[in-house]
Amino acid sequence: MPKVQKKIIFCLAGTLSFVCALGIAAVLGTQLWIKATILCKTGALLVNATGDELEKFIGEIQYGLFYGQRVKQCGLGGRPTKFSFFPDLLSVIPASVHVSVVIFTTALIIFALVGTGFFMFNAFGNPYETFHGPVGLYFWSFLSSSCGSLVLILFSSEVKMHNLTEKIANYKEGGFIFKTQSEHFENSFWIVLVCTLVHVLNIFLIRLAGFDFPFTKSKDLDTSSGAIDLMY
Repeated sequence: MPKVQKKIIFCLAGTLSFVCALGIAAVLGTQLWIKATILCKTGALLVNATGDELEKFIGEIQYGLFYGQRVKQCGLGGRPTKFSFFPDLLSVIPASVHVSVVIFTTALIIFALVGTGFFMFNAFGNPYETFHGPVGLYFWSFLSSSCGSLVLILFSSEVKMHNLTEKIANYKEGGFIFKTQSEHFENSFWIVLVCTLVHVLNIFLIRLAGFDFPFTKSKDLDTSSGAIDLMY
């Protein structure tokens, strides 16, 4: 492939990686990761609420990785309150999983920025070692996509398997019990998913530029050397 086309592909991949880093940094501190509705079960049972009356006992909650807000509805109007994961909720949530999500999200930003530098260096510079060339591009793209996948898997398991929304809703509630009615992932979660897919796309852009996958190349070398050994 001509050098000009390689530069264009590497610049495109580097730009995508940089945009992803900015996108992840922007959503890291937002509370638009999960949005859910919660039912004040205790209040609804006390008045035996059914049908339209249940609407008076259904509140909302939304949160991200650091803080969030909930509106409790127990028949007497909404009561909005804010909460923070650090350090308030660490005793009631799966802290190790949540901290891991924050760490991997931060690592994803760093790896995406490093990957951006490698793409631009290969586009306009002269790579002088194997790791600064295509192997380095594959490595950082794979590392970024792996971190993004871990963030999605860990956060999804924390929300769905560990009932994170209910634990937050019932924090310091004493005599009231809240149940999750519905919950769905918000924009920040989907941005992480898109950025993870972009890093996977970058891997194929490197291949499109004419560079074989590292493992494929090593197998070809082993095969050729084995053939030479047989000849002698």
